[in-house]
Amino acid sequence: MPLAVVHHDAFVASLPDGHRFPMNKYLRLKDILLENGIVSDRDLIAPAEAPSSWLRLAHAPDYVDAVLAARVDQRIEREIGFPVRPDIARRARLSVGATVLAAQLATERGIACTTAGGSHHARRGGGAGFCVLNDVAVAAHVLAADGADRVLVIDLDVHQGDGTAEILADRPDLFTVSMHAQKNYPVRKVPSDLDIGLVDGLGDEAYLETLRDALPALFARARPDLVFYNAGVDPHRDDRLGRLALTDTGLAERDRTVIGACRDRDIPVACVIGGGYSSDIDALGRRHAILHATAAAFV
Repeated sequence: MPLAVVHHDAFVASLPDGHRFPMNKYLRLKDILLENGIVSDRDLIAPAEAPSSWLRLAHAPDYVDAVLAARVDQRIEREIGFPVRPDIARRARLSVGATVLAAQLATERGIACTTAGGSHHARRGGGAGFCVLNDVAVAAHVLAADGADRVLVIDLDVHQGDGTAEILADRPDLFTVSMHAQKNYPVRKVPSDLDIGLVDGLGDEAYLETLRDALPALFARARPDLVFYNAGVDPHRDDRLGRLALTDTGLAERDRTVIGACRDRDIPVACVIGGGYSSDIDALGRRHAILHATAAAFV
């Protein structure tokens, strides 16, 4: 059975000309997965748009209504970094639907990935940092309601997962950990259940040592039935918004370490791609594809 990969071409939506968010990376990632034989076109699994009932599990009703109507307050749009037009709102709902579907597939198959997701700066009352809806926070609520007694979010994006931490703060059964560059965005962090702040310029060896040291105690403390893994590639040394210094090899070993820790314990893991920023869309897509290539080895 091939790796379960959830994808929709509408993960790409329109942005103002010259915008710095690399929206086209999602389609390039899909093409790279096909070119490299990690998945075939017929095996890609299309998500549905997340219903408003799911979104309200994690977000304030007024904000959900504003997103669905594509009438988000301009102040919040400035926090997000782009206007929430109808195709952006649809993209956000599809991304949430994809992460929920990946988690459901992971519970059946042991592991599944999306080609999007990881919008961890969106908080209960509004989006921020290029994130409209918090797909992992919504999916954690949905899967908990469907029977996952304890859920663990392992967020290895270079930026702290402040939105996920805020939304899940009152749920002791939904455990959040964020390992990130301490001096990077956001300036005001929201405490996760476990935060590991890293110094600028940290490379492969020290990063992986820190991760490997943390995982055994983390799993013992969280005791998860399901893991969401945010595999942002912005810790890469060439990332435009990162402050760490991982190589492609380091990213691959990071992914092997996390996924291997889950599979060694027979814990399903749903993987989302998180952040990654570069004007070189091909190079960026290839960095994101490291996750899927690594995950495929565990199928």
